[in-house]
Order: sequence, then structure tokens, then C-alpha cells
Amino acid sequence: MNGIENAGALGRFLTLADTAELLNISARQAYSLVRSGELPAIKIGASGHWRIERSVLESYIDAKYEESRRIGLWNQAEYADLPEYSFDPRDRT
Repeated sequence: MNGIENAGALGRFLTLADTAELLNISARQAYSLVRSGELPAIKIGASGHWRIERSVLESYIDAKYEESRRIGLWNQAEYADLPEYSFDPRDRT
């Protein structure tokens, strides 16, 4: 077991460190995602430790895959109408 599956052993909520490890990013980057609101999280306790629900992290990852897929399709469509050019000197007349 690894990744999100392994997170199940950690419980319903993940720390920023757990989240960073699962996303293979730094804790600072995970904190930035949470502070910006890109990755929803809650503060727990008097000192306000951030926690990310495992299902929210899974949804975030799924959304990022979908975003990447759409960007790829957009980029393909953007260049679909361009004529193909050859840079081979033999093709020039």
C-alpha cells in the first residue's frame, strides 16, 4: 500500500505533512495550497492546526487530473487548424 491508500491507516484527516508527503511536495507548498483556498482544509484545536480530509484530498487530485486532461485537449485543438510545415529543404520549390 502507498499514497492515498496508505493514508487510510492515518485516519479521516491528514496533517499538512501527511498531505505534502502524499502529493510529493514540500510542507510549505501544501500550506500554500491550503492558505490560498485551492485545497480545502479546516483548523483544529486552540493553536489552529490545519487538517485535510482524505476524501477532499482525493477529490482535489481527481480535479487536477481532469484539469490536466482538459488543458491537453485545449492545446491539441488550438493547433489542429494550423497547416503543417516542413523544414526539409528538399520540400521547397
